[in-house]
Amino acid sequence: MNIPKSNYPRIIIIGGGFAGIALAKKLSRKEVQVVLLDKHNYHNFQPLLYQVSTGGLEPDSIAYPIRKILKDFPNFIFRLANVEEILASENIVKTNIGDLEFDYLVVATGSETNYYGNKEIEVNSMAMKTIPQSLNLRSLILENFEQALLTDQYHERDALMNFVIVGAGPTGVELAGALAEIKKGILPKDYPDLDTRRVQINLIQSGDRILKEMSDKASEKAEEFLEKLGVQIWKNMRVTNYNGKTVTTNTEDTFETATLIWTAGVKGVGIKGLDDKDLLGSGNRIIVNQYNQVKGYSNIFAVGDVACMQQEDTPFGHPMMAQPAIQQGKQLGENLVRLLENKPLQAFEYKDKGSMATIGRNKAVVDLKKIRFQGVFAWFVWMYVHLFFLIGFRNRAVVFINWVYNYIRFDREARLIIRPFNRNYDAFKD
Repeated sequence: MNIPKSNYPRIIIIGGGFAGIALAKKLSRKEVQVVLLDKHNYHNFQPLLYQVSTGGLEPDSIAYPIRKILKDFPNFIFRLANVEEILASENIVKTNIGDLEFDYLVVATGSETNYYGNKEIEVNSMAMKTIPQSLNLRSLILENFEQALLTDQYHERDALMNFVIVGAGPTGVELAGALAEIKKGILPKDYPDLDTRRVQINLIQSGDRILKEMSDKASEKAEEFLEKLGVQIWKNMRVTNYNGKTVTTNTEDTFETATLIWTAGVKGVGIKGLDDKDLLGSGNRIIVNQYNQVKGYSNIFAVGDVACMQQEDTPFGHPMMAQPAIQQGKQLGENLVRLLENKPLQAFEYKDKGSMATIGRNKAVVDLKKIRFQGVFAWFVWMYVHLFFLIGFRNRAVVFINWVYNYIRFDREARLIIRPFNRNYDAFKD
């Protein structure tokens, strides 16, 4: 890898997500050599990926170069690499560009879409966990309407304009709201020769309420907002299969659709060498103690979505969201310094700052520790928080300008097919 030799202890961080970046920042200007490895050269703000998928933002608005984030930090090194294996007993990380020894290792690989073992759904559905996946979804959505113009078969046209979203957590709810607003404000202008009133947006939830991690009031209000936008919500329904044409469920209901979007769950991104069953907890997450040390190791840690810290109040680990990842990254940075100074480690305590979701223009729900509110004010709070956590002045400015423009013009300028997804539509033809 051509990493410079150093007299400082080497800390390797695998992953440039929220946890990895927070940790690297905390170690800045400390007497350590930090090597960050990631298969992408950018950090992306995952909470706004749905806006890339629906044409509200361009991907460079929510992505930021890792090298630029940490460019002023001495003893920091970044390598574009895909980690293939960890030789824990030898303190070696194996990658596609070479091997590297470490004194301390931090796994911050994040999460990926969980299909719960259903290979056919995995092959035929659309995920939305990365920027490339979001661009694929954006292209497919637009290609569906272009294809709908070319057919005079009603059943084929309806299938092309039918969107099924599986999973009614914040991602699914926000995506459904964005698609509903596109149906209302953009499709009639872009496709005047299509009966866009026939566009269907179906949101499927296996439980008895949407946004199950939020308060009952937030769930009820979000459902009310979505129904007013024309979204059809199906509760207590579980998708069992999707063959690229027909969605089957555990009920008698089926859906003919060219687009199934899977937001029903995530799991930790595992690494060979730390994938023994006794090391993994719920959701393929690496079991760690209260100091984020991987079970059985004193110099290997895991933080963020991939870490499963099982405590009395979190038997399945902390929520796989940005705030726990950021807080764990910062805490581990402090603990690594304490470790090097032979000081006792401090246990991680998660400070729940609340949760929120937007359902479209002037509609959001916010649950804070002591207050809960919905509607227009919640929408402004949601926008402020997301702008605040974006990295870089340019990103904040571009996103803010886009949101103001979209609000005034009721438009989404980024509805572009930059690279075609090229879905096979033969299954829908007679």
